[in-house]
Amino acid sequence: MRSIARFCGNCSCGCPELFVDSSAPPDRQVVITDDFGQRVEMSLDQFGSIVEAAKNGTLDDLALVT
Repeated sequence: MRSIARFCGNCSCGCPELFVDSSAPPDRQVVITDDFGQRVEMSLDQFGSIVEAAKNGTLDDLALVT
């Protein structure tokens, strides 16, 4: 797996991380790990939908959720 980005917050519990695993099946090539060792696997198309939502502002209100 190749690390793409690490998302560190203001805590000391670890950092979620984004990976691409080109050897995985196409529907599991994007891997997001959380700071507790869990992982989410998705296709590049699915991840692209998340990126598009972030770019067009759909996810902007998430920062307000507490």
